[in-house]
Amino acid sequence: MQAARTGTIRDINRQIVLNYVREREPISRAEIARETDLQRSTVSAIVDALTAEGLVEEIGEGESTGGRPPTMLRLRTAGAIAIGVAVTPDVTTVACSDLVGRVLSQRQFPTDLNHERAFDRAIEAIQECLKLKGGSIESIGVSLPGLVDPSAGIAIYVPYFQWRDLPVAKMISSAVGLPVTIDNDANAVALAELWFGRPEVSDARDFILVLAAEGVGTGIVFDGQIYRGERGAAGEFGHMIIGTNAPVECSCGNRDCWEAFSSERAALARYQKLRDSTNDEISFKELVDRALSGEADATTALIEMALCLGVGISNLVVGFSPEAVVVGGEIVRAWSLVEAGLKQTIEHSVRRGLPSARILPSTLGANPTLMGALSLVLASKFAASAFAA
Repeated sequence: MQAARTGTIRDINRQIVLNYVREREPISRAEIARETDLQRSTVSAIVDALTAEGLVEEIGEGESTGGRPPTMLRLRTAGAIAIGVAVTPDVTTVACSDLVGRVLSQRQFPTDLNHERAFDRAIEAIQECLKLKGGSIESIGVSLPGLVDPSAGIAIYVPYFQWRDLPVAKMISSAVGLPVTIDNDANAVALAELWFGRPEVSDARDFILVLAAEGVGTGIVFDGQIYRGERGAAGEFGHMIIGTNAPVECSCGNRDCWEAFSSERAALARYQKLRDSTNDEISFKELVDRALSGEADATTALIEMALCLGVGISNLVVGFSPEAVVVGGEIVRAWSLVEAGLKQTIEHSVRRGLPSARILPSTLGANPTLMGALSLVLASKFAASAFAA
């Protein structure tokens, strides 16, 4: 058991008020007090503190209901408040955003295999973000495609680069003088879905995020909190066995993992086989473009990817019974082409009588891992509980 510290109730009330402003803006102090049963004086003191911190601002008078017109409040979105660093096997993106996650400035460059060069360049981009005027950046979020220990700030193992036991948070923090939070990319994207996704997702208490990219990762949300497990190792379902002789090797070297069947790399390998050519080197983005333009081989490759994704998702649905499963990644752009095959596999696998789950495409945009990295900072503004073990 843990004893509540002196400021616990104050912190909870602060989060309640800030979230009411976030979700129902514009809103007045009186409305917040009425809906939360907090004392007017308590709400006013919290709003004054949030205003001083640059999180909330007054935007003028609202409609009067018989007395003095209320002063309306909203989140203050002017200026940068968070920096996100999204590391993927191909590129690293460094960006700063305002309080609602709107990107204000962004740099992108190829991810170097050498971790020193990779993070030196990321630190250089962070320092450029810090030079922007009009903001108040307090911390940095970093998402990584591998096994991460968030509490220690260490990248335990990033298979694509063979990075092991890297003190990423310390490396960046000591260079720029700001606290750094790191997490696995799928966990970070799940957090972004929890706080900035569509209402069907953000309102769900239990959902699973499946990030289909160069690999396949999952972020698990139980009771509105990210579940990370011991040393952040939960959610490594990309390595569950779903078959044999996959079209590519998994990042772990095997050809029987879910990732080896369902990743972007697997879809590209199937496409080349269908065209009987290894010379047509294209990106997954280009593959999606070709499918959307009506090319049959590209469409077939994406549908095969979706069918394999569906096998793994059906296992998750049977095992966890979540309210929803959210699919993220570039494949979401081709949702109209792959949705039927994806859901067909899941419906066939989930036994009659057992609850299924809504299968939804992510709405986080073209770079969900960047939104995930930013959310490691932004979500902490609204609720510390987002970072449960």
